[in-house]
Amino acid sequence: MFTGIIEAVEKVKSVSPGMLEVSVPKDWILTDGESVAVNGACLTVTGSKPGLACFAVSPETISKTTLRSAKTGSLVNLERALAVGARLGGHFVTGHIDGTARLLSINNDGNSRIIEVERPADAVMVEKGSVALDGISLTVYDVSPSSFKAAVVPHTWANTALKILKPGSLLNIEYDILGKYASAKSSGITRDFLKENGFL
Repeated sequence: MFTGIIEAVEKVKSVSPGMLEVSVPKDWILTDGESVAVNGACLTVTGSKPGLACFAVSPETISKTTLRSAKTGSLVNLERALAVGARLGGHFVTGHIDGTARLLSINNDGNSRIIEVERPADAVMVEKGSVALDGISLTVYDVSPSSFKAAVVPHTWANTALKILKPGSLLNIEYDILGKYASAKSSGITRDFLKENGFL
């Protein structure tokens, strides 16, 4: 579980089938098997040393995320998994990417940048709800059938890889987990169903 509050922006060091090597802050002490969100995608650490981590990348992750086009030198947003007792500054982010969405526009508005992003047909999204874009927790508004907007404050702009993107860029998108469950409930998932299937 993650929060969508990016901890570092680092570079991809190498890409090979099923594997990704990424620079990480030198003070990060990672262990094999732990999870790190890379542009919002939850990846498993398979090896590390100071300043570098190797991750396993499944075919499903490649097919659903922008990691399929990752190149050496690409900047990526990084977040370590949420520690029990830590502050939850964004929203609950699982790192399970729902797909990709295209950045449509970036406009200045006061101290913020307003991004407009295409809304995929299957998007589970409500006005003033949350979304994770490349792992960044944002609040959505002006939600329409084809797009939505989010305001990016200066701190987020300066401390994430959003600042290098241009209209037309693809973003990893993860819909709010609470919205997904609410939507699933309306389609027949009940407390009894969850209990019968071992979730309660």
